Amino acid sequence: MVEELLAAGIAAGVGVVVYLGAAARVVKQYERGVVFRLGRLRAGVRGPGLTTIVPFVDRLKKVNLQIVTMPVPAQEGITRDNVTVRVDAVVYFKVVDAANAIIAVEDYRFAVSQMAQTSLRSIIGKSDLDDLLSNREMLNQGLELMIDSPAVGWGVQIDRVEIKDVSLPETMKRSMARQAEADRERRARVINADAELQASKKLAEAAEVMSDQPAALQLRLLQTVVAVAAEKNSTLVLPFPVELLRFLERATPSDSAPPPKPPAAAAAPPAPDAPAAPAAPDTVPPALPAVNGSAPALPAQDPAAGNPPA
Repeated sequence: MVEELLAAGIAAGVGVVVYLGAAARVVKQYERGVVFRLGRLRAGVRGPGLTTIVPFVDRLKKVNLQIVTMPVPAQEGITRDNVTVRVDAVVYFKVVDAANAIIAVEDYRFAVSQMAQTSLRSIIGKSDLDDLLSNREMLNQGLELMIDSPAVGWGVQIDRVEIKDVSLPETMKRSMARQAEADRERRARVINADAELQASKKLAEAAEVMSDQPAALQLRLLQTVVAVAAEKNSTLVLPFPVELLRFLERATPSDSAPPPKPPAAAAAPPAPDAPAAPAAPDTVPPALPAVNGSAPALPAQDPAAGNPPA
């Protein structure tokens, strides 16, 4: 009798252990448990920790409440300005209602993925290329709203949507590179022209100062000579402006001017008894050419003229 009671107690204990092993479930901290009894949803969601169900009657499904990072495959589309691009994105979402995530949709992960791809294609068709490249924050917000609207009924909350990369055709990349190069060249020319304008104004002011003080031009010339000599060139070209020569002409006294003539003395009247001096001939006879290296011969003079012959 004792042995039968002992065997029955052991059998009952084994049955309890088996029952507890079949009924006990452990729900982790980041999970929630949804219980179905004979196919009907039980009220309430099982929290984290140890929980029990009725074996072979209840069925427990665990739902992860962590934020899920889901990459969206690259989608190819045509923008509003007729440019073919490939855009990929990433979606961050989490389950906020475990019961709806199990009942309202068959597979909420797959549903969110398909909705993200469809919304991304729609955003590509509604946007310009410049918006995809430089104004992504607004596109991310619009994409988040498009995905979050149907996901609310699934018990899923879209936390964030980001566009990762925009792939352009090679021809479009070259065209954009040429456009950027032309824009940089335009800015460089504008800056260069502005610099020339400012330099011309300063040079005009300097010219006015030098016109008032001619010595400043000479000092500036000496500074130019010093700057050229510092380069240790073998040839030095030194220009002389006309203004410098005029300044030196005014600064240096002239030595080639003839001295002033003394006043002429009054001529004395001739004596009454003195004979008159013979008049000089009106013309001077031309000199004769030299013959065989000797001195030229002078023409004979008339004795009556008062000059002896040579």
